[in-house]
Amino acid sequence: MSIDSESDLAGMELAGRVTRAVIDAMKEEARPGVTTADLDEIGAATMRRHGGRSAPKLVYGFPGANCISVNEEIVHGVPGKRKLRHGDVVKLDVTVEVNGYMADACETVAIGAVKPEAKRLMDCAALAFRSGLAQALPGARACDIGRAVHRTVAGAGFSVVEGLSGHGIGRTIHEWPTIPNYDDADCQDELTEGMVFTIEPLIAIGGPKTVTLRDGWTIRTRDRSLAAHHEHTVVVTAGGARILTA
Repeated sequence: MSIDSESDLAGMELAGRVTRAVIDAMKEEARPGVTTADLDEIGAATMRRHGGRSAPKLVYGFPGANCISVNEEIVHGVPGKRKLRHGDVVKLDVTVEVNGYMADACETVAIGAVKPEAKRLMDCAALAFRSGLAQALPGARACDIGRAVHRTVAGAGFSVVEGLSGHGIGRTIHEWPTIPNYDDADCQDELTEGMVFTIEPLIAIGGPKTVTLRDGWTIRTRDRSLAAHHEHTVVVTAGGARILTA
């Protein structure tokens, strides 16, 4: 969507704040022995308390309130009985609807102490996001963001996973434009003031190929290498992009 009124801005800011609150609540309880279903219920309760609803459940019928993906799982992990262990890398991906507006964010968190390469991967995902964010200026192209993300990821020796990207958001989860994680010549959409979208590097230690599991939702790396995901919803302003889910 494109924000062109104070009411739109206020609506997106509220959705962003609730999304942030849900991630923070789950992060606080993410520890060894906790199941992904436990974390999901913590997130769902926080969502309800702030007047929000799960956008993936609302729009796509997702079987949880939040997407929680562990280790080689990249995105869209279905919460369940899996217990978190020391050294796990967990993606907390939250998309919230509040009063008709939606915001989306993800953080990758470490459960206890993780291996140095896992920490480096997590840091790279966050740095790649910042690299992409710096390109989100009026008059730039969506592919400019992807080029910056890919340069950062490749420079660290990691892979951008295939088939997953950022996207417009606002009135529903996935809107125009597509925000790639590499220099995609097909993504020439011009960024304009007020445009709202996600920037979300999805990266892996190993190769870029992916597999969708039998649950029909969870996407993991084909080679089962570790993955990380860092995402925020942003709005383009005259001075650059502003993060709504920080």
